[in-house]
Amino acid sequence: MRIIEDDLTGVEIRALLESHFAGMLANSPPESCHFLDFDGLNAPDVTFWSIWDGEKLAGCGALKELSNDHGEIKSMRTHGDHLRKGVGAAMLIHIISQGRRRRYHRLSLETGSSEGFLPARTLYEAHGFKYCAPFGNYVEDPFSRFMTLAI
Repeated sequence: MRIIEDDLTGVEIRALLESHFAGMLANSPPESCHFLDFDGLNAPDVTFWSIWDGEKLAGCGALKELSNDHGEIKSMRTHGDHLRKGVGAAMLIHIISQGRRRRYHRLSLETGSSEGFLPARTLYEAHGFKYCAPFGNYVEDPFSRFMTLAI
């Protein structure tokens, strides 16, 4: 698999992100959905990557800089044709390594609390993320779980 910094202009990545947005809204009320839209993912403080298996888009992920020592993982999504093939783990390892390269002390994330988000929570737990209190501008929400990893 090959991970590239992505400018979000490709048809494949736009379709995957549209699916991601719809999935978030299907599993949580709109006021509890904290995904970045296309403009948010193109912001200067966000780096966005796509992961490819040959010529096929396999997934994506992003890293938002919260401060000079804290990053937030955003928009982790595996394409439905590539589930359970290690795509999410590969992207997560890449994002963690980028956080270390940037000399962040911590990576954090917000994910959903419903059953639909269990695979994501399991992946993060397997890579050492621990549950934590809300960070940044987040507040307690029964539809959200917050996780963090000291790096």
